[in-house]
Amino acid sequence: MSFQLSDEHRAIRKAVRDFGEEEIKPVAKEHDQNKEYPEEIRRKAAEADFVAPNIPMEYGGAGMDLLSSIIVTEELWRADPGIGSAVGSAGFGTDMIVEYGDEWMKEEYLPSIANGDSASCSMISEPAHGSNVAGIETHAEKDGDEWIINGNKMWITNGTVADVGVCMTKTTPGEGHGGITAFLVPMDTEGVQTEKIDNKLGIRASDLAEVMLDDVRVPEDNVIGEVDKGFYQLMDFFASGRTSVAAQAVGAAEGALDAAIEYASEREQFGQTIDEFQAIQHKLAEMATNVEAARSLTYRAASTVEAGRDQTAAKFASMAKLFASEHAVDVADEAIQVHGGAGYVTDHPVERYYRDARITKIYEGTSEIQKNIIADRL
Repeated sequence: MSFQLSDEHRAIRKAVRDFGEEEIKPVAKEHDQNKEYPEEIRRKAAEADFVAPNIPMEYGGAGMDLLSSIIVTEELWRADPGIGSAVGSAGFGTDMIVEYGDEWMKEEYLPSIANGDSASCSMISEPAHGSNVAGIETHAEKDGDEWIINGNKMWITNGTVADVGVCMTKTTPGEGHGGITAFLVPMDTEGVQTEKIDNKLGIRASDLAEVMLDDVRVPEDNVIGEVDKGFYQLMDFFASGRTSVAAQAVGAAEGALDAAIEYASEREQFGQTIDEFQAIQHKLAEMATNVEAARSLTYRAASTVEAGRDQTAAKFASMAKLFASEHAVDVADEAIQVHGGAGYVTDHPVERYYRDARITKIYEGTSEIQKNIIADRL
C-alpha cells in the first residue's frame, strides 16, 4: 500500500527539517553533554506550530492530523532525538484534555502549551508498574467536593518542567482497569514534589522525573472525563502514541543514516573514500532499506489510526513501533560500524543516535508487549 504525501505534508516536512538544521543540530551535542532542557528551542518550535500540533486551532494549536504530527516528530528526531523528545513531548496529556476535558480545562491550559509558554506531562507509570497499568497503586479518595491523591509516579517525561499533568489514579480499588480515573493536576499544587532523573543512557536533553503526590487535593471538577473510566479513555490514544514512537525511531534511524553517508563520503582509506568499498555500500543500502520500510509501516499505521479502525489500528501501530524501534537501534549500530573507532566517541553524532534510539524499544509498551498485541490480533 502506497502513501503519497500531500503538498501540505511535504511543506511541513521541509519546515521542520529547516528548523532542525538551523536551531537543533548546532546545539545538540551541547545539550546532550550538559543534560540541559532546551526551553528556548521549545518556545521557538511553538512559534512554528511544532509543539503539540494536535491541539485544535480554536485553542491556539495547529490542528494537524496524525500523519502531519508524526512527520513533525520524525523530523525533530532526525535533527536530534534528545531535543526532539523535549519539543515533541511538551504537550503530553493534551490528547486526553482535548477529547475528554471540560471546556475550562481546554481554555486555561491548551493555548499556553501550544504557544510554548507552558508544558504538560502524563503521569501513568509507577516504580512497580509500567506495562501493567491496571496495577497502579496511586489512589484518590473523595473528601467533600475534593479528591485527595497519594502515590508515586515514575519515568515521567517533563516531570520537573511541566505546569500541569494528567494523572492516572486508582479511585475504585480491586476493579483493575475499571477503577482508574484521570485527574488534571497543576504541578504547583501543594503536595506535589518532583525529583529529576538525569542518569539516563540517552535523550538527555529531555526532562525525566519521579513525581511524588502526598495528600494532593484537587477539586472534583478536575476529573477528566468520567470517574473510573480513565483507563478506557487512555486506550483511545494507545495506537496514536505507539505510532508517534515509531516516528521517533524512524527519525533517529534517518539521522544515523545521514551521518553514516556523510562520513563514508569523506573518510579515505587505501587511496579512496570508504563509500567506494562494496562492504560499506551494502551496509548503507541495508540501512536505507530498513529506514524506508519502517517509514512506510509508520505512515500506514498513522493512516489506519486516523481512519478509526480500532483493531486494525492497534495492530498496525504495534507493528510500526516494533519494527521501527528494533531497526532504529540496528541502523544506529551499523552507523557506528561505518565510522569505525570514530563512531565510538562523542566527536561524531552516531554514538548519540545509538544511545537515543534505544529508548524507543521500551516506552509506550516494550517490544515484547507489542508482539503480544500483534499476536492477539492475527
